[in-house]
Amino acid sequence: MAKKTVATLGKGGAKDLTKVIKAVRSPKTGAYMFEERILPTDKVKDFLNK
Repeated sequence: MAKKTVATLGKGGAKDLTKVIKAVRSPKTGAYMFEERILPTDKVKDFLNK
């Protein structure tokens, strides 16, 4: 069954997605947190510039 799921993810534009991990500093504690999102490839720069 896992092979079926993986095979269907490769179709339908799934290659146009990118997983983005961004380090964000917490205003309360000053520690770094990581924000993870799966975005379309053309929106990655907008997310990182925020």
